[in-house]
Amino acid sequence: MKKALVVVAALFVVMFAAGAPAYAQEAATAPSANVEVIRWSIITGGFALAIAAAFGALSQARGLSAAAEGIARNPSAANEIRGALILGLVLIESLVIYVLLISLILFFLKPFGG
Repeated sequence: MKKALVVVAALFVVMFAAGAPAYAQEAATAPSANVEVIRWSIITGGFALAIAAAFGALSQARGLSAAAEGIARNPSAANEIRGALILGLVLIESLVIYVLLISLILFFLKPFGG
């Protein structure tokens, strides 16, 4: 009986000793590096979104200005100019929406698999 108790106690010690590294705390340097990556990905996403929105708005304004000038010079071509204008505005806005999607991915998901 005493021998069985010693064997059971030894098994418990081995099981808990083997599982102890699984519950160990991670190194202190890993989270700080991960925080820096997350911080810089958010900053990069914000700057990319700001630049895309600014230049997208400028290019849409130039396109609208050129279309209005073209319609003023040749009113009979208004339908063709309007169609090309709408297509151009849609393509410009889609680029800004792609940057928004990438920025949202960087904001809400852990970048680089960390």
